[in-house]
Amino acid sequence: MKLDYDELRKIYRLEKNNSRLAEVDDDFLDLLTDFFKAQKKDYLKSLNDLPSIKAKTFSNLKKIIGEIFSIREKKLLNKALIASRTGDLEKEPMSLQEAQTLEALLLVLNKHQSILNNIFNGKPKSEKGVLGKVSLKIIQSVPAFMGADMEEYGPFTKDKSVALPEKIALLLISRKLAERV
Repeated sequence: MKLDYDELRKIYRLEKNNSRLAEVDDDFLDLLTDFFKAQKKDYLKSLNDLPSIKAKTFSNLKKIIGEIFSIREKKLLNKALIASRTGDLEKEPMSLQEAQTLEALLLVLNKHQSILNNIFNGKPKSEKGVLGKVSLKIIQSVPAFMGADMEEYGPFTKDKSVALPEKIALLLISRKLAERV
C-alpha cells in the first residue's frame, strides 16, 4: 500500500462511516509514521516561506491522523470488550501494533471478567488475594481448626504465606501465631 493524502482521506472516511475497522496492511502504522516524517520534513523546510500552504496541509494531516487513530482505538476497545464477553474474536485486517494492542486488551478484560465469574462462584479474588482477606506469614505451626464461618482452616506450617479472613487473621496475630505480610 502506498500512503498519501488521498489514501489517508479514504481510510478516514471508511473509519468514520463504518463500525468495522477499515482494511489496512500489517505495516500500516509504520507506513503512516514514515509518511508523517516526510511531510513534517517538508513542512519544516517551508517555514521560511511566509504564505506557506504547507503549514495548513501539515496541520490537516496531523488532524486526520489523530482522528483515524482515535476512531480505530475506539473500535479496538469495543472489539476487545465484545470478545471478552462472548469469547468470539472476529478477525479483521489491522496493523501489527493494533493486533498486539487488541491482544493486550483481551488479556486485561478477560482477567477482569474472571472477577465477575469468581463472584458468581463465591470466590471473588483481587490482585492482592481474596477480597476481604489479610495476607499473613505463619510464624508457628497451626493445626487445622474450624472458623466462625464454619469453614475449616489449616493446618499451616511455619513460614507459610496465607490469605485469611480478617477475623481469623486477627485471632492468629493476637496469639502470636502469624504476622501481617
